[in-house]
Amino acid sequence: MYNEDDLSLLDAEENLESPLDYMAALDDPAVEAAKPDVEEMLRLLESTNVLEQMIAARSFCELQDPRAIPLLIQLLCDACPLMRVSAAYALGRNPSDSAVLPLIQQLDQDWNGYVRKGVVWALGNCRDRRVLAPLVDALQNDISAVRLWAASSLGQLSEVAAEVAEAAIPPLIYALKTEPMAPVRSNCAWSLGQLCQAIPGGETYEQVILALIDALQDSDLGVQEDTKNSLLKLSDPTGLQAIEELESMGLL
Repeated sequence: MYNEDDLSLLDAEENLESPLDYMAALDDPAVEAAKPDVEEMLRLLESTNVLEQMIAARSFCELQDPRAIPLLIQLLCDACPLMRVSAAYALGRNPSDSAVLPLIQQLDQDWNGYVRKGVVWALGNCRDRRVLAPLVDALQNDISAVRLWAASSLGQLSEVAAEVAEAAIPPLIYALKTEPMAPVRSNCAWSLGQLCQAIPGGETYEQVILALIDALQDSDLGVQEDTKNSLLKLSDPTGLQAIEELESMGLL
């Protein structure tokens, strides 16, 4: 029997990591060679043995097969938080339109910070306009570990549509200016660079450039670096000039 009290709720603001944060890339040759058999893992997803189901769910954090998606959606609301977090990350590796609403619902109701963090990561990978509102809400109201990934997941909306990208920008600018946790601010700076590439020039674009220029003087060096990289990526003359001036003064 699983005891939910054994799994951290991530209430401590300094704890930004999840057990599945260090999953290897899908194209890692070592991972490719060690991947479990897809057919066997599909069978285990339907096993009545909880441990076998857990192994299978975690395997789909590496494997991709659309047949797993309905089964993973079912496990997303399992009583065990370890199962839910595995299902969430697995759905992030196997994004599907059919998983978007179940993921949003789980984000809204799940008490566990690890699970919500995995759900937020999965929602970003879905690249669907429906995830905008829940991701913004997570960025504004959740614990730091979830805000961290909500900030970067919003950047994935650059691949959805220009109007969706533009709608994601104001809350990221606000968080870049007010968020107390430096890693979250760094992710906001990265996402603003992504989103700004997907929108036409105009008032929102100019607001991003100004916000990033301000963030070049953030108290955290990591935020400064991510902000600088975003401005370099955008190649905006105003941003490039600001970088040059701060570097000449030894402030960057």
